[in-house]
Amino acid sequence: MNQADSVQEQVKGYYGKRLKKSEDLQTNVTCSLTRPPSSKTVREAMTLIHPEVSQRYFGCGLVVPESLEGCHVLDLGSGSGRDCYVLSKLVGPLGHVTGVDMTDEQIQLSRKYVPYHQEKFGYKEANTEFVQGYIEKLGEAGIPYNSFDLLISNCVICLCPDKKAVFEEAYRILKEGGEVYFSDMYASEPVNEELKKDVVLWGDVQYASGTYRFFKLPAVKSKSKCLVTYKGTVTDHEQELHFDSAHIFKKDKAVEVDGELAMVLKTSRFASHFDIQINEEEKEPLKDGYQQYCHLNPFLLADKLGSSIQKCSKAQKGSLCKNQEEEKKESTVVEG
Repeated sequence: MNQADSVQEQVKGYYGKRLKKSEDLQTNVTCSLTRPPSSKTVREAMTLIHPEVSQRYFGCGLVVPESLEGCHVLDLGSGSGRDCYVLSKLVGPLGHVTGVDMTDEQIQLSRKYVPYHQEKFGYKEANTEFVQGYIEKLGEAGIPYNSFDLLISNCVICLCPDKKAVFEEAYRILKEGGEVYFSDMYASEPVNEELKKDVVLWGDVQYASGTYRFFKLPAVKSKSKCLVTYKGTVTDHEQELHFDSAHIFKKDKAVEVDGELAMVLKTSRFASHFDIQINEEEKEPLKDGYQQYCHLNPFLLADKLGSSIQKCSKAQKGSLCKNQEEEKKESTVVEG
């Protein structure tokens, strides 16, 4: 058995056989206790989830972006299916949610409650399905390429031995304008094999948690600055839309953005929520915080917006670790 297979077997054993309920998790190091509260619509959807699905939930927080009506969504590492069922309520009967997980026990549990949630949500047909497979090999699991509006993942990619393959597959399955929206855990240095044995990240290492969003853009790029005006039409965000760590769009207020962000808004599911005009009077470089925060290093983001978690261990389960970072959204572009 190679190292990648060994890691996968450890993860399967931990999440499939060792854990029986959320309280069995050995650490809450990746859970942000300071993140903004969920929207009203999300909270209402949560109350409709079957208790067993919620009790067997082993993720951290809830990864739910905005403007989901009618979307086709893929959840990497769907576990008990809690996030998928919340999303299935939010995308509505015209949308669809697919969960992918490699763990037998989790897949069986999530599939068990498809009819329950269909009836609970009042849908004529089920809009949720669960596929057993590896997130590094979505094609082999039967997930069609170029077919999803949104891909989410909730603290799962950090457990995967081949992270590059995960993002390559994510790129293939997204439609043009599609988004990868994921929350995960980052270590300041490699975690040795001894610390990995219990499939929990702990030791004398700094950690940062954060939520990133990547968009798959067309090959043709625009360098023109644009004036964008938010219409206030996203559910639960009628007055302002917190798009990422650098951009808050207020209703009916024009904001100048660079061509890359304008392209994100034009080609993604957010297109109908914005009026976008090319700014013909380009006199100075942009000074909105986008360029400052557009990087992939979560520790640089933590330095600017918060702080990273320091020296957390499984012994600290149930308490807030020193200097825990508030989860932030960073908008970064994946170009075609």
